[in-house]
Amino acid sequence: MLPHYSALKVAESFKLLEALHPGRIDLGLGRAPGADRLTAYALNPNNQFNEQDFIEQLLDLQAYLRDDATPETIHERVQAIPKIATQPHLWLLSSSGQSGQFAAQLGMGFSFAQFIGPHGGPAAVQRYRAQFRPSPELAHPQANVALFVLCADTEEKANALVKALFIQLLRFDQGRRGPYPTASETAAYAFSPEEQARLRYHQGRVVSGTPGQVREQLTQLATAYNIDEVTAVSITADFNDRLRSYELLAQAFELVPTTQKVAEEALTL
Repeated sequence: MLPHYSALKVAESFKLLEALHPGRIDLGLGRAPGADRLTAYALNPNNQFNEQDFIEQLLDLQAYLRDDATPETIHERVQAIPKIATQPHLWLLSSSGQSGQFAAQLGMGFSFAQFIGPHGGPAAVQRYRAQFRPSPELAHPQANVALFVLCADTEEKANALVKALFIQLLRFDQGRRGPYPTASETAAYAFSPEEQARLRYHQGRVVSGTPGQVREQLTQLATAYNIDEVTAVSITADFNDRLRSYELLAQAFELVPTTQKVAEEALTL
């Protein structure tokens, strides 16, 4: 959430990560508060969430990452350290599409936050591609979609995981903050008629099911967006359920860790 921080601080933190792991660091940027306005004020009392301020932060961040030293600007005298040969890949996150236009104009990657807003994603990505201007870091538009993904061995387990998520999302709608619902709380919970109506909105934010079901849904989603990358946001009460969800998701798309792949090839030889 870039408005919570100075562009210089973000540039130095992520340049350090990039120095440790060259070519492996993505820097995802968001404009929204990420919390209520009171918390946002506590994080940065000077933050007005002004559109022009955000654009200037993005330009400053790019300059710091590029080691820009344009005369008569702050960048002539202030540089982000460490000085390195590469820089992290910049992505802008948006649930409305507005930041997609910023990403297009500044030559950054664009991630549509379907886990926040379930509508308008494919159209936002299409506008981003149409308006994209190449930058020194990115010659062609690059987009993905981020959404809640819950994968389980059985439909019954997947339904339980997604029900817990829906309960938590409904609590957020009501301004309630608290622990994530446990399995026993989830099993005993009954949605009211009003909550069931609201669930129709939240269902568009989530993909869930067994590995085969999740693979089919995500493949259809990627086709609608015309993308080849999905960011999975998986939240559960039990960490083991979350880990299992990622394991099953990897299996569904036949994703094998590089070390395992090398070992298998060596055995084949």
